[in-house]
Amino acid sequence: MIRIANLPKTFNSVPALSQINLEIPDNVIFGLLGTNGAGKSTLLRILAGILQADHGDIFIDGDHFYDASKVRQNIFYLSDDQYYFPGASPETMLLFYKKMYPCFDDRRFLELLSDFQLDPSQKLHTFSKGMKKQVFLIAGICSNAAVLLCDEVFDGLDPVVRQSVKNLLQNELGRRLFTPVIASHNLSELEGLCHHIGILHRGGILLSKEITSLTCGVHKFQCVFSSDQREFLLRSLCILRFEQRGFLTTLLVRGNFDKIQTVIASCSPVCYESLPLSLEEIFIYETERIGYDIQELIY
Repeated sequence: MIRIANLPKTFNSVPALSQINLEIPDNVIFGLLGTNGAGKSTLLRILAGILQADHGDIFIDGDHFYDASKVRQNIFYLSDDQYYFPGASPETMLLFYKKMYPCFDDRRFLELLSDFQLDPSQKLHTFSKGMKKQVFLIAGICSNAAVLLCDEVFDGLDPVVRQSVKNLLQNELGRRLFTPVIASHNLSELEGLCHHIGILHRGGILLSKEITSLTCGVHKFQCVFSSDQREFLLRSLCILRFEQRGFLTTLLVRGNFDKIQTVIASCSPVCYESLPLSLEEIFIYETERIGYDIQELIY
């Protein structure tokens, strides 16, 4: 587990992070959400040991981050802009990472490059941004580091490759103890991927919860009514969001599923159905509940 306690960071008296308190469980994909400038990259760089916090503590599996050199060897940082030696190729970076990470799996690295149709001998400066991200993500996986810090890892990837990357991250959880922390400003990129989500806003942690706990007690229904039922539904149910488009009514409702269904059925709808909640809808509910507008926080 990664535990961050009372951690601030300022740059020339300008606060970037303010008293961060956060726990990241082991063996989950953790999504760190926030707008540009919220402090996501700063927090990841501190966890990677690139920046030093003003004060506060970081513990990884009970070991103090700044006191254990082996802790840092078990963290791989994938920045938004990849850095590599001039004229380097994936093969060159393989030799470098083998020295940095004793458990680096070079055979698997080459196999995954082949799976993603990436030439190990081609110069990295000739690769697109998305291709470079694939190379360094594969390096992070093959380093066998327990913690993989990813800053905007899906930026620049086409939809097919994005899904392949998601599959690679999810499959790795079943192979070994592995905790990817993925920072993003886009909710849709993390849809169906993360087990636990945290929102970073204005340098502080606004919200940190397990996805399954976020959906507890909140349900989505789409209905078609022959007459206007808005007032009755608002009076009878705890409606978090009511949307009317023509004859189609969409409800985001908190409460017991069977009771909600009974109330809707009492309106004699032409038809209705229960739908799964999207990550965006979950966070609209959660952030509005504590007084924030998700549109301002994420987009």
